[in-house]
Amino acid sequence: MNETIDDIYRSQSRRVLATLIRLLGDFDRAEEALHDAFAAAAQQWTEEAIPANPYAWLVSTGRFRAIDHIRRRARFNASEADIVDSLYPEGQLTEIAESEEIEDDMLRLIFTCCHPLIPADAQMAMALREVCGLTTEEIAHAFLISAPTVAQRIVRAKNRIRAAQIPYEVPAKAELPERLAQVLHVIYLVFNEGYSASSGAAIIRADLAAEAIRLGRLLLRLLPDAEVAGLLAMMLLQDSRRLARATPSGDLILLADQDRELWDIRRIREGLAFAAEAMAGESVGSYALQAAIAAEHARAATAERTDWRRIVALYDLLLVAHPSPVIELNRAVAVSMCDGPAAALEIVDGLLSEDRLARYHLAHAAKADFLRQLNLKDEARQSYETALSLCHQAPEQAFLRRRLAGLAGKTG
Repeated sequence: MNETIDDIYRSQSRRVLATLIRLLGDFDRAEEALHDAFAAAAQQWTEEAIPANPYAWLVSTGRFRAIDHIRRRARFNASEADIVDSLYPEGQLTEIAESEEIEDDMLRLIFTCCHPLIPADAQMAMALREVCGLTTEEIAHAFLISAPTVAQRIVRAKNRIRAAQIPYEVPAKAELPERLAQVLHVIYLVFNEGYSASSGAAIIRADLAAEAIRLGRLLLRLLPDAEVAGLLAMMLLQDSRRLARATPSGDLILLADQDRELWDIRRIREGLAFAAEAMAGESVGSYALQAAIAAEHARAATAERTDWRRIVALYDLLLVAHPSPVIELNRAVAVSMCDGPAAALEIVDGLLSEDRLARYHLAHAAKADFLRQLNLKDEARQSYETALSLCHQAPEQAFLRRRLAGLAGKTG
């Protein structure tokens, strides 16, 4: 039973939280209500009596547990009584049902986290915490900063929302374009965490990837835009490879070794259509270019038939649109497929010498792989060990250990 509740927590908790924030009007109160609801579920649910709609049950339970807490406090604090009277009139019971309003709650949450009155660094930390459910330690690892710094940013963001009375809503259509970049970035981060989890025992968090795709579809309906189409295309194309990315036991499978028969052709067709739409826009942005890169992989019948020259050219354009050391690293991998590991190693050495990716395990893993291909075993071993020390995901750790073990034999 605990395993069932854990599964529901992973798949539903962020949506439950988003709706509770709308109903209760306060982040901290909603988080407390969320935990109370799951605690009640652990006590009351049995295998034979799981509610038909666990989401609705959890929202209703969390909401009324919060009302009870407020009423108890109201005996000592008149302002708490005002909250009960104004927000939850006696006897008012709203049925929680699946509806477009409920479906919008996650998008409302993202727009709230991305409000212009909240500092940009705090927006991202807040969104990853509330939308993805990442811990402060996981967010700190993603941004290469300390956990206390992340915690301070989240507290600062919540205080700003409360003090400025920032509305929990999707803004008017006229305001969407100026808020779009930050919202797209949050959805992108949600998908990335789903596509390649920053820590834990599994490579993929399918619930987060699916939620990011759902939000992308909803946002495209609200605001038809080439960059929204590009982000949705990229997510669909990347997600199409989900079943081929790991063995049944959870071991990582590299792109070149994946069974392409397992790729989801319906996802690919839909992603290619959105990618074409994004690239046909008046201006081509970073998400459209990322979709175009993903499309090149999707079109290749085999790894050997991938058009790596075109991918390098697309990365060149992407670096103009969105300069980033991570994009430079990805470009280096494409360069290695065109011009060999020595050319790619030079690029990665440059990135690491500038200290921009010193704490990024994939940079050290890429360097190690290029060194391995060049038969420089001692240097490769050192880079693999560095990558392993910085990696927090179990399947990637196992992959790096296999690479290290392989250095004892013939290097290929």
